[in-house]
Amino acid sequence: MVDLTRKFDVLVIGGGNAALCAAISARRAGASVLVLEGAPKFYRGGNTRHTRNMRCAHDAATDILTGPYTEEEFWDDLLQLTGGQTDEALAKFMIRESRDILGWIVEQGVRWQPSLGGTLSLGRTNSFFLGGGRAMLNALYLTAEKLGVDILYDAEVVDLDIDNGMFLSAALKQGDGRINVRASALIAAAGGFEANIEWLREYWGEAADNFLIRGTPYNRGTILKMLLDKGVQEVGDPAQCHAVAIDARAPKFDGGIITRHDSVVFGIVVNKHAERFYDEGEDIWPKRYAIWGRLVAAQPDQIAYIIFDASSRNSFMPTLFPPIEAGSVAGLATKFELDPAALEKTVADFNAAVRPGTFDHTILDDCRTEGLTPPKTHWARRIETPPYYAYPVRPGITFTYLGTRVNREARMLMKDGRPSANMFAAGEIMAGNVLGKGYAAGIGMTIGSVFGRVAGREAAKNARN
Repeated sequence: MVDLTRKFDVLVIGGGNAALCAAISARRAGASVLVLEGAPKFYRGGNTRHTRNMRCAHDAATDILTGPYTEEEFWDDLLQLTGGQTDEALAKFMIRESRDILGWIVEQGVRWQPSLGGTLSLGRTNSFFLGGGRAMLNALYLTAEKLGVDILYDAEVVDLDIDNGMFLSAALKQGDGRINVRASALIAAAGGFEANIEWLREYWGEAADNFLIRGTPYNRGTILKMLLDKGVQEVGDPAQCHAVAIDARAPKFDGGIITRHDSVVFGIVVNKHAERFYDEGEDIWPKRYAIWGRLVAAQPDQIAYIIFDASSRNSFMPTLFPPIEAGSVAGLATKFELDPAALEKTVADFNAAVRPGTFDHTILDDCRTEGLTPPKTHWARRIETPPYYAYPVRPGITFTYLGTRVNREARMLMKDGRPSANMFAAGEIMAGNVLGKGYAAGIGMTIGSVFGRVAGREAAKNARN
């Protein structure tokens, strides 16, 4: 049993990668640590349960990485995907710190494996967790427990007592009542508000009702809202998020990685009017896959269809749901209540615009269209080999970018610009400092691990002082 009457050095709210890295870091620095995970034990870990890899800078190939990924290249990739909407000093700090994370995370019991094959092309840039995100979490929890970190599950925080930028206590729901948990420092690592459809609706309108949530249903943004309401400075556009195209047949919550589609580059994408609306070959998939959630969100009824033929059927990572099949393009249209003539025309126009080239989905190849709007600038091949296939897709929200502003100590900043006396943040709840928009595979885990480790170290130091 955890003694909640004592005052802890560090209180961590959250239970995913960022929270565990923070708890372990603080405990290794000599602090007493309590972790409050709002989910039941089986569902512990937030969105980390669904992750597979992490992006870190490194100088050379290793047993699990095929080549170097320099700080400069990492920064260039981040600059491109965010369009410059990032805190440059903080982002470069994160990239520099990420170099140490590859080894540090192994010291906490996590194991790596060589890159998975398929369409992602991440073997040089990203390290994959042996056993996936859940195995990674289990290793971190085991280490935290061995170090003496106290952990409570089903631990719903209903209020925070904050006085002029100083955390005093958290009110924890207990049955029909509540108990106040005191600590010398707070680390907020409780995720964004992606599972709060009502909050999403404030920025997206009725379109939010058609969003699917890839991750945990427990990330409702309650801690984030409390912090912002109590004087913490916000960062990030509330309408920006990490969103990908996922299968429209996926569950409302917690569908995870297996509902995502990596097949866009192998065909075309049309909306409910059977019209293409964006270049499916704009850039290499790890850098561009995350744009498709927002693109589909902007389409009528937030629905789209990935269309391809038999020549591409086995070219990409299989998903939980099989594609819908038909012997003709018109037949495919009827299965989705699309206008058959409209879809036939869209496919015919696309085929007529395709110019011959050498197809290679791992590079920006020379297979393109000409005289077509929107163009397909790479990987364009005629869709003409029956049977024909389609996946229905909707926006799959991973996490939101509205968050708490922090400095390089992971210390929260108040609305007047002052650093908080004893409050820190890590993970999705502060990701908007680095990600103003856009996403590339593995960066969320980088943010969580780097700032979790820093927050734990700094919170422990703060508590001792």
